[in-house]
Amino acid sequence: MKPASIQYPAPSTQYPAPASYCTAPVTHHASRITHQPSPPLSRARAFTLIELLVVIAVISLLAAMIVPITGAVTRNRGRVRARAELEQIVTALEQYKATLGHYPPDNPGNVVSNQLYFELLGTTNNGVAYVTLDGSASINVADVPKIFGPNVTGFVNANRPGAGDELRTAKPFLKTLKPTQYATIVNQVRLLTCSLPAPILSSPSAYPVAAVPGANPWRYNSSNPTNNPTSFDLWIDIVISGKTNRISNWSKDALTVGTP
Repeated sequence: MKPASIQYPAPSTQYPAPASYCTAPVTHHASRITHQPSPPLSRARAFTLIELLVVIAVISLLAAMIVPITGAVTRNRGRVRARAELEQIVTALEQYKATLGHYPPDNPGNVVSNQLYFELLGTTNNGVAYVTLDGSASINVADVPKIFGPNVTGFVNANRPGAGDELRTAKPFLKTLKPTQYATIVNQVRLLTCSLPAPILSSPSAYPVAAVPGANPWRYNSSNPTNNPTSFDLWIDIVISGKTNRISNWSKDALTVGTP
């Protein structure tokens, strides 16, 4: 007996053909597409006149506060600089006294044209000239009274020809001077000066270093000091804001003076 064949029913579901086989026309409706305009870019808001005036007023106020401060700092810087140089010389003078038993002699009658440079640096007298120990300056023995005046005939802090053990030898008490701290007045003759320029004098002929523009020698008086009777007077005059300021060893503050 033969087995009966199985009959499957035909599928009732109809599947659409793949898209690639569709032949129906495609219509594009471009007219239906609308473009929305982009929002406008935001613009920076300009300052108003009142805001500009306020800014200008604030800047003016700050400038008015800063300018006086800057001027005060500049003025004080000059005083501090001169004071530091004064203290450097005062220290050297005290060391000189501690070693030799007295302060360096001054130039009586002429406090400006003094011999401090040679005394504080120490010299060697070879019989013809005084030469500083560091070789930076020299002066013929015969020229000493010609340049410094008749009251100065030589230097104390000096090695002399044939000096034996019983005689003192010269010693340097002032070192590391800057080029602005001395002035060469003639040949190799030097004076101790302040690095700040000197005031303009009403009578330039009275100034011993008029040939050196801006040179400002230290004033020194040890023979008859009026402010420090037991030691010495040392001072310098500088111009700050159009006024002559005196920096001295008898006042911690700068003194305003009428004439140098």
